[in-house]
Amino acid sequence: MSAPTFPRIPAGGDRRVALAMLLAAATTIAGGAMPAPARAADAPWPARTLRLLVPSVPGGVNDLVSRLIAERLSGVLGQTVLVDNRPGAGGSVAFEILSKSIPDGYTLGTTADSLTIFPVAYRKLGFDPVNDLAPITLVATQPFVIAVSAQVPAASVQALFALARAKPGTLSYGTPGMGTSAHFTAELLKSLAKIDLVHVPYKGGGAAIADLVGGQIPVAMLGASTVIPQARAGKVRILAVTTARRSSTLPEVPTLAESGVPGFDMSQWVGVLGPAKLPQPIVMRLNGEIAKILALPAVRERLEQSGFEASPGTPEALGKRIREGIERWRRLAKEMKLELN
Repeated sequence: MSAPTFPRIPAGGDRRVALAMLLAAATTIAGGAMPAPARAADAPWPARTLRLLVPSVPGGVNDLVSRLIAERLSGVLGQTVLVDNRPGAGGSVAFEILSKSIPDGYTLGTTADSLTIFPVAYRKLGFDPVNDLAPITLVATQPFVIAVSAQVPAASVQALFALARAKPGTLSYGTPGMGTSAHFTAELLKSLAKIDLVHVPYKGGGAAIADLVGGQIPVAMLGASTVIPQARAGKVRILAVTTARRSSTLPEVPTLAESGVPGFDMSQWVGVLGPAKLPQPIVMRLNGEIAKILALPAVRERLEQSGFEASPGTPEALGKRIREGIERWRRLAKEMKLELN
């Protein structure tokens, strides 16, 4: 490196001017050798561990997808993405924590469509799903399934309905929790089919499927991914899917519409959110990276094996899905007179 060059001081020049010239030159040289520390706001993102809040216990629908995304994101972002399970109140506990987090990109969350039920089901909610959260991307979709334990003598939805009508109020059904989309979907089915089942809410799908396998509950409304492993092992039976068309993962299972409940079409989705005011560059970086992850054959295969379909999209599309979901559940809740508190 060449030696620094200082400005020549003219003979007879003003000493104050000369000193100012020397000081400016020295500052420029020092600045080039040792730049001032960057402000925290200008630091590259991400520079440390990220936290991914999951509104369910380990083993549930959100947990499965969250861990798959977190593992891959850790690799592409160069920082660990920790999964932080925060179940409770149908998942609203995790979203309230997320809504109050600093919008710096280090606290994110996954969500199921239960998020759209909260404004409808709860009179008191500690956050606004539309204004307090920043949509990042839709990740995956799947049908709910009607499943029964091996001890239940019903091989079809119609046979199950016959059992329920023979002894109203004696059969119970499990869901991942009070106020979840599985709960509301089951209540809608009860209303349309004119059957009386008793709701047993759990803290996540993992706990519900465990009791279904053990025979503690006879029926469950759960995401396909939670039930498929146990169904393949012969421990439970899937009677129907809740979507308008059959699932590519369960092509042999009829839809509820095929089983005598015309027009029934409900599905579950998982997305990624941040707190409101999350900087747009971070939103778009995450959106792009997750889309690339979902395009990987190994990831798509893993999702499909569990009953999911990879469904990436724009932040705007996820925001629209949330708003429309809230309006849909609001109409249904009014018709069915459903309210949690």
